[in-house]
Amino acid sequence: MGRLAPRALLLAAVLAALLAPAPARAARVIVALGDSLTAGLGVAADEAYPARLQARLGREGFDYRVVNAGVSGDTSAGGLRRLPWVLRAAPEVAIVALGANDGLRGQNPRATRENLERIVARLRRAGARVLLAGMHVPPNYGPEFARAFAAVYPAVARRASVALMPFLLEGVAADPRLNQADGIHPNAAGHQVIADRLWPHLHPLLRRAGAH
Repeated sequence: MGRLAPRALLLAAVLAALLAPAPARAARVIVALGDSLTAGLGVAADEAYPARLQARLGREGFDYRVVNAGVSGDTSAGGLRRLPWVLRAAPEVAIVALGANDGLRGQNPRATRENLERIVARLRRAGARVLLAGMHVPPNYGPEFARAFAAVYPAVARRASVALMPFLLEGVAADPRLNQADGIHPNAAGHQVIADRLWPHLHPLLRRAGAH
């Protein structure tokens, strides 16, 4: 989703965020790996849901740095290719929110599942606790494809025994008050809803400073 910004610039921004030195107090890292829905296409950087999560973590007393590793237009295959850079940040927690562009391009759900399984497996081998965020495709793609695509996420989560948020855009999709004019990308209010709905799934994966 999203092709308004040059891909090379977006990748450079993601890599800079990943490799930036962490503040002295916040050695723990949460990475949000995704596409334009995560990058925050069309909203300010501090309005995208990763930044909203960062603000809440601070309010709740959790010492984490949230890295926004969203790249507009990215697919599950692209996320898999970027994973070595993501792992350089040594994430303790990873939110995987990929696959929307796979679905919009009509990619075989089996390929999306295989990519997500590989991403999740590599993150877990690196010691990260994973939250997988599900995606849906619009109904005009047909009920059979829509069901097969939506089924990818619970299947990956079950196989890998990781946390699942069934649908990243729950409560946001198709609501004109929470989306930009394209009807696809959340506005600032929509990103706040995403962050609020992600929190109950993310919270169990967090640890207080000093906890092991």
